[in-house]
Amino acid sequence: MTQVTLDVLHHATADEATRFFAETDAEALVEALRHTGDDELRALVGRDEIRLPAVRGVLSRLHEYADRDRLADLTGTVRIDLTRDDARLGHHLLRIGSGSITVEADVPATAASDVVLGTSVIGFVRLVSGQGNAALDYLAGRLHVEGDAALALAVGGLFTIPGTDEVAVDPTALDPVDVARALAGVSTEHLREVMSGGFRPVVLEEIFRRLPDFVNPRRSAKADLTVGFRLLGGPGAEPERYVVRVDHGACKVEPGDVGGDRDATITCEGYDFLRLATGHLSAVTGVLRGQLKVRGEKAKALQLASVLDIPKA
Repeated sequence: MTQVTLDVLHHATADEATRFFAETDAEALVEALRHTGDDELRALVGRDEIRLPAVRGVLSRLHEYADRDRLADLTGTVRIDLTRDDARLGHHLLRIGSGSITVEADVPATAASDVVLGTSVIGFVRLVSGQGNAALDYLAGRLHVEGDAALALAVGGLFTIPGTDEVAVDPTALDPVDVARALAGVSTEHLREVMSGGFRPVVLEEIFRRLPDFVNPRRSAKADLTVGFRLLGGPGAEPERYVVRVDHGACKVEPGDVGGDRDATITCEGYDFLRLATGHLSAVTGVLRGQLKVRGEKAKALQLASVLDIPKA
């Protein structure tokens, strides 16, 4: 692989930049982006001669990195809205169908699509170069998703990062500490948005799938408890239900209402549960404030929280 730097772009014309992004080896280009700091990137994309060719060049080559089998199964339209310093810079449309991707650059802001992805130019560059994580950016409010969130996740899973076998979006690969860090300071309004859309089932499935990994062996050794969860605020009318059983160090999670006796049932909004599961809301505070409503033995519900080592930022 020939080593490439972005130095040539500081004084390049639009035509020269267009050729650079069209002809440079993808893996070498990604490596150059990874070695370029945000300040230098910000200076580069501040030039119209660079920003437009860069965005168009990257979008036009997306098909080179798509998994053919996944691409063949996907149909939809995606509008990408890019910003810089809170100013709109352009809207670009991806049409996916029949095993191919076509790109329409600089479409109107009103262009119809199944899903809209909004991010900064720097965020976009970091995502396509494998330095960002779309799922974390979404949780943190750096990536905005409007419309079909399931399609947004599927599109992210279409592409591999040049030079690797990693897909651009893999929610199951999220590190719990990274998630806790991403949610620090995020507004309730944004969390409500996240937990009322298509990303909600992914978040809940991952939290409950990993929950047994966070049981502290010492503190749970004598625990014997069964706690149900009713999570409100989803797209459907019925709340999601899970049952967590801790039996002397062993933990089992079952989705749905499995019936049988339980010591307590916790009812809360989905966004408050996300805070609870990432260390941004303590169980005691949640109960006292009424964010966590407990039916049954409150002591057992609080004991469950006490035997878990919740990941923290």
